[in-house]
Formats: sequence, C-alpha cells, structure tokens
Amino acid sequence: MEQAEIFPFIEVYGTPFIRGQQHGEAAKERVQGSIALYRSQLSNRGITLPQQKQLAQKLIPNIQDYDPDYLEEMRGIAEGAGAELEDIITVNCRTEMMFGHSQISEATDGCTGLIVMPEASANNTLLHAHNWDWREECIDTGIVIKIKRNHGPDLLTFTEAGALARHGINSAGLSLSGNFLSSNLDYQSSARVPLVLLRRKMLEAANICAALKTAWTTPRFCSNNLMLSQAQAGHSEAINLECAPDEIFWLQPENDMLVHANHWLCPVARTKMRDTGLSMTPDSLYRQRRVLQALQKSQGQITWDHVKTALADDFAKPDGVLRFPKTGSYNSISATVATTLMEPANGVMYIARKPYGEKVQFQEYRLHSS
Repeated sequence: MEQAEIFPFIEVYGTPFIRGQQHGEAAKERVQGSIALYRSQLSNRGITLPQQKQLAQKLIPNIQDYDPDYLEEMRGIAEGAGAELEDIITVNCRTEMMFGHSQISEATDGCTGLIVMPEASANNTLLHAHNWDWREECIDTGIVIKIKRNHGPDLLTFTEAGALARHGINSAGLSLSGNFLSSNLDYQSSARVPLVLLRRKMLEAANICAALKTAWTTPRFCSNNLMLSQAQAGHSEAINLECAPDEIFWLQPENDMLVHANHWLCPVARTKMRDTGLSMTPDSLYRQRRVLQALQKSQGQITWDHVKTALADDFAKPDGVLRFPKTGSYNSISATVATTLMEPANGVMYIARKPYGEKVQFQEYRLHSS
C-alpha cells in the first residue's frame, strides 16, 4: 500500500504532557493542517482570529474542571507541534465553536455507524463499524494513536491530528463511535463538557458499565449519538446512546444488530424534543434503513465483506451511505473521510482512507503487539 493511502500510526506514553508532546511532534504537519482547517471554517462564519482565540480561552475552565490531564495533554500537543494552546483547543472543541457560537442552522455532515453482535456474525465476533462523513481535508489530517497508560486500559483511537479522540477501542475490549445528532435543546448552557473529551473519557473506561456512568454523569453542550460495545471472554454487549445535552435515550440491539445514522430513533426522545437535523440531512432516513436491510440479508453469517458493502452503498449519490465529495456550507467540501472497522475482542482496527476512491484499501492497526 502506498504511504499516501494510510493514516499515520503514532504510539505515545508517559505523562499527559509528554504524550501530547509526542503526538504533536510526530504529527506536526497534520496538526497544523487541522488548525488551518478550523481557522478557515470559523473565519468563513465571520468569527475573526482574535474572536476564535477568545472562544478557545473561554473553554479552558470547562476542560480544566472536567480533567486537568486533558488540558496538559493539549499543552503538550501545542508544544510538540509548534502551535498555541488555543489552536489545539479549537481542534478539540470545533463542534462547539463552529455550531454553538452563532446557533445558525446549516448543512452538516452525518456518519453512519453499526454494531453486529457475535450471534449475527459468521465468526462469532462482535463487529463495530463507522463511516466518518466530514470535511474532505481530514483525509490528510487523520491519524491513529496508540496511547499506553500507566493506569487503566491502553487505547487505540482514530482521530484528527491534534484531537484527543474520535472513535476507537481499548485493551478492556471496549469500542466507541459517534454520530451527529441535533435538537432544539442544544447550546443552551456554557457549563458543559466538549464532546471530544467525553468520548476520550469513555474510551478510558475499564468496562462498559464505567463508560455508561461517564456518559450519564457528563453534561454536554449539544446532542450526539454514541455507539458503545464491549467484547470480552466470549461475552459481548452493545448499547446505543442518543444523547441530548441533559438526558440520554438508549437503544439496544434488535435481532443482534444496531444501526444508527443521524436522526433520533427512540420514540420517547422524539416526543420530548424537536429534531433540527433532518431538515439539513434528510438522507439519514434512508441511510439508516438501507444499512440495516443490507445486514439483515446475511443475518447469522455477517462478515466484514458484508459490512463493507453496506457502508459503500451509493444510492442517491452523492448523498448515500457512502458520501462522495459535494459542496457543503461555508465553502467546504463534505465526503466520507474514512471507513473504520473495529474488532474490540481482538484489539484490531481496519481503516480505509478516502473510501469513495477508485482503489479502496484497508490498513490494519493493532492495539497489541503481534
């Protein structure tokens, strides 16, 4: 595989600051790419560079109060990449800064996630997969980081360079991915925790119970969907969390499968809040159905090939499960940046960069040394 076709693999260890410094140094060019992307995205929204810095500074107490180690890790990334702390905060809090500052509805990108329980798979292994639909530039800013920790499980996460986490697995057999959700309750309070930090904290959990407790006890700026699973010693569980800022609605596997796109599914949630995302991403409705239908056809015999086919569905191109590059809001181009396949029981991830390209190849990343 050509080097241009994979996401760089970085291994970090030590104190939070040292881990961040290693991250920043190893991915300096990509971190700078992440910074440039979100500076541009915010500038296109009329937020000047001084205003961007002020917004980032306002989030420092939120980060410090939630986990001071995360702020130290961000300081380390900034040091290693030759950037300012505010730049790294912007990368980590880009959702809150881009969409929470003006609260103006705009076209957003989606993501489609799925979990197949062992009983539905061909090799009796839990399969957790995700299409990340976002800015096309992230094709060249994504990285995979292995985080060796002194206390708690080690992590393997796919993320944007400069960010603490996006989705991934840990050495306790936990896996996590996230999808965009939107409601009329978003961005009503400033005393909240950015989504990236919540995802990182959940990935650090020793088991699925601890991860769930983290979700329930963390107030959020905005809505988000989290797909969580654990596979360990021949036993598996999976739960989907539709998270509003102050409340969580859960879904469990039906017929040993979970699929989630970008609209609220829980009937209780749909009676308690207004889904503000469907007007911008109505394709979520058929993406949800088409992926579930594709998997149901192979119930009990589902393999990664079936999952890849489902996530490569191009019905209604470019607005399919697989998003081909298209013009988005504020001079952006949206696309499926990557397709990620996770086997938490085996500590392995397979990731395809630019999955809408002509030659789609999956690179293997392992949490444990071979």
